[in-house]
Amino acid sequence: MQSWAFVSDFDGTITDDDFFVYTSNEFFDEAALAPWRDYLAGKITHFKALKSMYGSIRASHDEFHALINKMRVDNEAKETFKICQDRDIPIYIVSAGCDYYINYLIGDLIAEYYIRLLTNRSRYYEDQGLVMFEPDKTDEFYDEKTGVSKVKLIEKLKKEGYKVIFAGDGPPDVEAAKLADVVFARKILKDECEKQKIAYRELPDFSAIKDYILAQGR
Repeated sequence: MQSWAFVSDFDGTITDDDFFVYTSNEFFDEAALAPWRDYLAGKITHFKALKSMYGSIRASHDEFHALINKMRVDNEAKETFKICQDRDIPIYIVSAGCDYYINYLIGDLIAEYYIRLLTNRSRYYEDQGLVMFEPDKTDEFYDEKTGVSKVKLIEKLKKEGYKVIFAGDGPPDVEAAKLADVVFARKILKDECEKQKIAYRELPDFSAIKDYILAQGR
């Protein structure tokens, strides 16, 4: 197969919905959601909004992990990762969320399939919530708004000669979709692709990506 790289969002793409949605339903009242409204109004960044809200969570480790476990991982994701590995396709998961819940859910897959995870660092404390650490501004994929840039990663991969398959679902994925060679989209990203005339393929589940890769041959 030609030199491809696979780049995927996590929340709402590899999982059924965003961690933010789960935490909002479980922990946040209207007052706690004020940072999110400030973000939507353009007053603060996406990173600062999540950092503030996640830091307000108060639950035991067991309660917090039980919430994470409610997130459903796409049943076809593991097989898709395996096919990428078999064909020497590097895999990247890039998320504006944070590493704590991603590693808790799929850390075993990340290790097994040599997936590079690009996201914000975090740690959970019962008395401080899910603490998101400020990103390193010298990192090559640093982004002031989200902490990590999907666009910068795709730009680098394309400079290295890769064709990029990208999967996403939300507003932060739109600019990345514009750069990718093949886009798999659902939810808001799908709507934005239609509005902005970005070519895309529907992503009902990861079998769509798996079948596309298999169709390319080796």
